[in-house]
Amino acid sequence: MTVKAFDRSAVFNQSPDFETLNFYLGDRMLRDAVRREGGGDERDLAAFGAVCGSAEALELGRLANSHPPCLKRYDAKGRRIDRVEFHPAYHELMAISFAQGLHSSPWAEDAGAGAHVHRCAGSFMAIQMEAGHCCPITMTNASLATLRLAPALAADWRPKILSRIYDPEFKPVGEKRSATIGMGMTEKQGGTDVRANITRAEPLGDGAYRIEGHKWFMSAPMSDAFLILAQAPGGLSCFFLPRFLPDGSVNGLRFERLKDKLGNRSNASAEVEFHGATGWLVGEEGRGVPAIIEMVTLTRLDCAVGSAGLMRLGLSVAIHHAAHRTVFQRKLVDQPLMRAVLADMAIEMDAAIALVFRLARAFDRAQGDEQEAAYRRLMTPVAKYWVCKTAPAFLCEAMECLGGNGYVEEGLLARAYREAPVNAIWEGSGNVIALDVLRVAERAPEAVESVVSQFRRIAGAHRTLQAAIDDTHALIRGGEQRHARAIAERIACLAAACHLLEAGLEQVAHAHVRTKFGAAAGQRYGAGEHGLDPLPLIERAALHAL
Repeated sequence: MTVKAFDRSAVFNQSPDFETLNFYLGDRMLRDAVRREGGGDERDLAAFGAVCGSAEALELGRLANSHPPCLKRYDAKGRRIDRVEFHPAYHELMAISFAQGLHSSPWAEDAGAGAHVHRCAGSFMAIQMEAGHCCPITMTNASLATLRLAPALAADWRPKILSRIYDPEFKPVGEKRSATIGMGMTEKQGGTDVRANITRAEPLGDGAYRIEGHKWFMSAPMSDAFLILAQAPGGLSCFFLPRFLPDGSVNGLRFERLKDKLGNRSNASAEVEFHGATGWLVGEEGRGVPAIIEMVTLTRLDCAVGSAGLMRLGLSVAIHHAAHRTVFQRKLVDQPLMRAVLADMAIEMDAAIALVFRLARAFDRAQGDEQEAAYRRLMTPVAKYWVCKTAPAFLCEAMECLGGNGYVEEGLLARAYREAPVNAIWEGSGNVIALDVLRVAERAPEAVESVVSQFRRIAGAHRTLQAAIDDTHALIRGGEQRHARAIAERIACLAAACHLLEAGLEQVAHAHVRTKFGAAAGQRYGAGEHGLDPLPLIERAALHAL
């Protein structure tokens, strides 16, 4: 018998490349959320969705992560320069997100009524394109909330922050077309406990201070300026440190090394020392935490939106693969157990999107609406906690849908999985965020009552949901620290169910309630206890026809 030669060029029963997709027009979940939460004109979102899902943009993401930034502390002559160098792909990704206005659009004079919802839709897609570059985009946008406390600084820097022309040059801001803003709060000895910071700020007059000390994490060290915390004579205070001083000289920031991180590899995070750096006070001495919390509140929204975006990428890739891969003479998507897994993931995805975009609406309307302000105050840490905690396990399941193909670096999901934990850690890890929820309940009980009353109104005659509201309300009133995580998670799941009901997605809402509060609560994806036909759920979640 003659053995036929093996044709090494033959590749079959592999799913097509995940590319040339529109992350907005193909995403029914996202489109529905933007429309119901008042996100405004969708035309630019459709165009941006085509860019984010293009083969070219996804390749930029691969390159930016394959060639991470490096720190150049000295030039060839031994002069200290402290510059961070990036692969050109990173700068191209930044330019794409800048052009969309993700770094500042809600602050523009012509921002529409749904500016935060609209921007969050763009951020949701941008993180699917590439996650690391979204860190400086997020901080630049959020910095304007804190800079309002320093009107003179804001007047000088706001035009450059609002510019949609990305400029990565290392120059004084007056010579640049745009600016990015970073942040530094934590120190070696304190971490989350920023009141343990030892960096000192000595007044020089006219609002300027001499800064001596360090930061263990300085996010986005290539930024044009930073908001930091330091101990002033009046207590812990917030300061604005530009890279260049008004006379054109480089400020006294010395970057010691870049962090070697699990994920977020395209983005730089540094250890920094301040050697006679000059900073300007933002707000009042001793009010540093309240000042920088203005920024942190917005970055926490982006943590939740970003984690939901990573989940969306995972689910989209899993469905794409299952729709094309044949196993045991049937497409994976037609296998009953795989359908059960994907359907449960689709329910979780719809819930996460409903929660984060309802929160974005509260950011749009909080200034003139007490109920929306109460919602934003309580639900920002709640959404940040639940969505960011959900993402790593969700992405692990998505990888498993692809088997070994999901675990290798050539695909998208290995990188997304490594990226997922950062949002649960950044801007307050799980315990910190859960305790923030309890702090709101203690200091602003009227906010809790306002949100609970909203839930009761929406739940109506839904007995299981009303019972869950009763139980959760009792836990909140108990206020025990040991229950903090359970309280945050239960509020999040209640909110998601209520917002799905509001959206007219009654079957999805009921299924979500059964998976979170019914007999199957706590089981992994694929329990199949929601009682629905899984195929319509999967079809709703697919970026293309199955």
